[in-house]
Amino acid sequence: MTKYIIRRLLYMIPVLLGVSLIIFVLFNVVSGDPTAVLLGKNATARQMADLREQLGLNKSLFSQYLDIVKSAFTFDFGYSWATKQEISQMIWQGAYPSLCLSIPAFVISTVVSLLISVFVAYYRGKGIDLFVRVCCIAGMSISALAYILFFQWFFAYKLGWFEISGFEEGFPNFISYIALPAIIWIVLSIGPDVRFFRTVILDEIYQDYVRTARSKGLSEITILLHHVLRNAMIPIITYVVIQIPSLILGALLLENFFSIPGLGGMTLNALNSSDFPVMKAMAIISSVGYIIFGLISDILYTVADPRIKFK
Repeated sequence: MTKYIIRRLLYMIPVLLGVSLIIFVLFNVVSGDPTAVLLGKNATARQMADLREQLGLNKSLFSQYLDIVKSAFTFDFGYSWATKQEISQMIWQGAYPSLCLSIPAFVISTVVSLLISVFVAYYRGKGIDLFVRVCCIAGMSISALAYILFFQWFFAYKLGWFEISGFEEGFPNFISYIALPAIIWIVLSIGPDVRFFRTVILDEIYQDYVRTARSKGLSEITILLHHVLRNAMIPIITYVVIQIPSLILGALLLENFFSIPGLGGMTLNALNSSDFPVMKAMAIISSVGYIIFGLISDILYTVADPRIKFK
């Protein structure tokens, strides 16, 4: 496994080079001259030239590409065009509120969805199974924006159970601020998660080894928990782990509507102000996260199924 991990880490180098190239093309070639966006349509050629020099856009394209490659390996992203702050410092400051929201919401939604999926798989084909499936489809059919507006209006404004917006650092001070957006996150996640987990578990239930286990006299709940669920863990691990990098960004809509000063809000502000360095930084961080957690998911496969060998 050690050799496999080292080899996969080395694979990160060409992948990061490729990701850096794609980011460079998108932001430095396809998007055109950002100084025209930053200065507006009434800017003079002299003003655009001065800003281009100030932002380092007058360097050769190859030099600008090398800057992106360097930032991908050193995580030194320079300074924001909009706020003039160091981007690495902005990321550290925004990561805390985002992770305070996303980690509890993600863990709770995953555990609850898995428990519901095991429950409905046990009662597959019965009324409770149909009821849960209908609720999942109905919940998924409603826009996330509708959930946010209704929950804010009813639970925060009308009933006053939660803070309607803002964030306060320190435990347990932040709980009252992240509770309602976390609940919305869970409600939005349960529908697709339950549908996926249920499908994976049912695929295993109809395998030959399950019929063999039944013929040996094992109870249905024993088969489901000790055999089916374990064999279903490979796609479940893939599904869960691949979502973890997105937790870094938090939830863009939730952070925006609840005025949580996290990475999601920072990214939206960067999009609105054409702050390309911040957008590049978040794109690179997300790419690195997917690479690392892809490796972690492969390692977890051996925990779920010892028959898997790395070669």
